[in-house]
Amino acid sequence: MRRGALMASQKRNIDMSSGPLLSKMLVFALPIMAMNMLQLLFNAADMIVVGRFSGSHALAAVGATGSLINLIVTLFMGLSVGTNVIVAQDLGADKQLEVSQSVHTSIAISIIGGVIVMVVGLIFCRPLLRLMGTPADIFDLSVLYMKIFFLGMPASMVYNFGAAILRAVGDSRRPMNYLLIAGVVNVVLNLFFVIVLHMSVDGVAWATVISQYISVFLIMLCLLKSDGAIRFIPRKLRINPEKLKAILKIGLPAGLQSMLFSISNVLIQSAVNSFGSTMVAASSAASNVEGFIGTTMNAYYNAALSFSGQNMGAKKYHRLDSIAKVSAIFIFATWILLGSATLIFGRPLLGLYTDNPEVIDLGMLRMKVMMVAYFTCGTMNVFPGITRGMGYSILPMLCTLVGACLMRILWLATVFAWHPTMVTLFVCYPVTWGLAGLGQVGVFFYARHEVRKKAMVEVEALQV
Repeated sequence: MRRGALMASQKRNIDMSSGPLLSKMLVFALPIMAMNMLQLLFNAADMIVVGRFSGSHALAAVGATGSLINLIVTLFMGLSVGTNVIVAQDLGADKQLEVSQSVHTSIAISIIGGVIVMVVGLIFCRPLLRLMGTPADIFDLSVLYMKIFFLGMPASMVYNFGAAILRAVGDSRRPMNYLLIAGVVNVVLNLFFVIVLHMSVDGVAWATVISQYISVFLIMLCLLKSDGAIRFIPRKLRINPEKLKAILKIGLPAGLQSMLFSISNVLIQSAVNSFGSTMVAASSAASNVEGFIGTTMNAYYNAALSFSGQNMGAKKYHRLDSIAKVSAIFIFATWILLGSATLIFGRPLLGLYTDNPEVIDLGMLRMKVMMVAYFTCGTMNVFPGITRGMGYSILPMLCTLVGACLMRILWLATVFAWHPTMVTLFVCYPVTWGLAGLGQVGVFFYARHEVRKKAMVEVEALQV
């Protein structure tokens, strides 16, 4: 029985340090892509249900919270990147005891982080929404949604760290399956709470919270029943100082990058808010549609992160260039296919969220600007995965800080201030994506050069 379970586990896991990269990275990325798509679909279901049955004000209220929620949660979520890299490197080096220590340290961090994020969100959601200039006609609804939403943060945090552990061993399917189950429950509860019980944003928020606790139950049950070093044993739950340091070294810069990125998005959301609730609803719906491309790029990021991490652990440095080339192919193919589809089917897609023609027109305006150079967004997001897998996390953070965050703030203070139109505001995205994307490619080449130098030193030491 145990042997059969072990064989099934090995079958699920992908050998990342040998064999063809393109097919293996695609096989690894597809379940993550599907998982991210499902997550977006369930989020879209929240917005579609609330927009269709509670009106555009409720839609705007939910949409107005997105950038602020990301700002509060991204620091700790970024630490899961450290979990992914450290577990992958330990596995690549076949350090089973250290894998176990990394797993239990990661789960402990996620529990503590989830509670902290929940408390911060509950306390500061109202003043932060007011600081962002959230329109008065949706302010109370936004506060209500956020307060309920943050009750699910402990579950969301543990799920993401658990999923990172499974991805590090090459298993990207089970996290997708668990999310699918939780997401179906989310949609059913959305419809029940909003249509049957006549709730509004509170209904979709409670549906989300309940589904998050279902997903974390499933992923923790999986880790409890897993074989080998990734098995979660409750009595071993503790923070190992050395593993904490290693996870923070990779994850903290990633989390800070995401947090700083979110700050710039909060400022952009504040600018969107200045155009009124109709523009907020349009931008929210369009952003949700665009997210299906962004989340695909995120799957490539996770693939690049795990593959480069395991190959670094196995000292197969020559495969890093191939990982970068495959990642670039994925980015451009996705931009051409999904970017074109977004523009062609944009109106009917936006029509799912609302029947307000003004909201649809404004949403299409935003999407046309975004899709022009969306491949630069993919480059900016995916290449840091390779670099972090190689053990370099501060440089990608600094690159995003300067190329995206600071440049967006500068754009808002100058170009947008001189010509405050919606087009000027949204052009900020492709401009900063391009700058940050070029920087991330440069950072990759620098990190690759440093890795090669270290490899040569190792070879010379062995010869001596």
